[in-house]
Amino acid sequence: MIISRRLVVFGIIAAMFAVAAAVGHRLAAQRLKASIEAALGPRASVGAIEIGWAGLELRELRIRAARGTWPTEDELRAARVTLRPALSTLWRSGWRIASVHIDDAYVSILRARDGRLRVLPALLERPATAGSSEGTTSAAPQVRIDHIALDDAAIDFHDASVRQPAHKMRIEQLAATLGPVVWPGLDEPTEVDLKGTFKGPQRDGRLAIAGEVTLASRDAHVKAGVHGVDLVALQPYLLKVNEGGVKRGTLDLALDARVKTQHLHAPGKLTLTGLELAPGGGVLSTFAGVPRQAVIAAMSRDGRIEVGFTLDGRLDDPAFSFNENLATKLAGGLAETLGVSLGGVVEGVGNVIKGLFGR
Repeated sequence: MIISRRLVVFGIIAAMFAVAAAVGHRLAAQRLKASIEAALGPRASVGAIEIGWAGLELRELRIRAARGTWPTEDELRAARVTLRPALSTLWRSGWRIASVHIDDAYVSILRARDGRLRVLPALLERPATAGSSEGTTSAAPQVRIDHIALDDAAIDFHDASVRQPAHKMRIEQLAATLGPVVWPGLDEPTEVDLKGTFKGPQRDGRLAIAGEVTLASRDAHVKAGVHGVDLVALQPYLLKVNEGGVKRGTLDLALDARVKTQHLHAPGKLTLTGLELAPGGGVLSTFAGVPRQAVIAAMSRDGRIEVGFTLDGRLDDPAFSFNENLATKLAGGLAETLGVSLGGVVEGVGNVIKGLFGR
């Protein structure tokens, strides 16, 4: 009898805790809803915002692009965004969000003519409001997101630095997880795991990035690579105007990068496979800065070109540039592999690297 009474009491207590947790989640979700509506800005629209006992759900989120300044109608779309706030956000300053899950998202990214990379300007490039100052920015509440997940996302990358209209590349079936993310400090290690499909006119390649990054200190250990990327999609970075074109071929790139106390060490390998160039161009035409005939001869002989390299340098050294360092290493290896002089190979390979990783 005593045991049964204790079980009843225990059940009542457990039920009270469950109700309290559900109510707490709902209160946190209500606070989060108000903050999100204020933060999205005037170009954003949401089909519906629903508050449940476990969190908040946004449906048909859309952020429109400013007319005449963007290559697409939207900067961002998402069919559904589910946010689950942590209960601790009720009694602590700032925000703690246990998880954010984003389904069927689309993001448009633009590299301007001057090489500047722009992502979600409606949110990240807002002009300062009257009376705002650095002091108020630094006093912004902390936001901690323990876990972020994206399912079946797509990215359009528009590069206006290589041609007009902007050259477009697309990544689909993007699945990614990362966390924790602590804003604005960004001083905790964030684990990243990203996989996607790099679309091409003739075939699709694969993109994968995995590792850990601390954005504030730039300490990191990341393995990144692309496999089977269609070289036709990269033509603006490989060939100058009037130098013919690429008929077919694929690119593989693998990089194992470590950064500790601002020092970068990153061995890697670049492989070109099955490259076939279309007729065109003169005797002095090139491919990635290498004499065209040397590339054709190497492909006819081996069917592929492999170049190994290792990047080393300090990120806090003003004279160090990741892109230029990578271009120089690849250029030396490519020239050695093909038996040609270094000459203009650095500039040519540099254009390829800028195309893949930015200026």
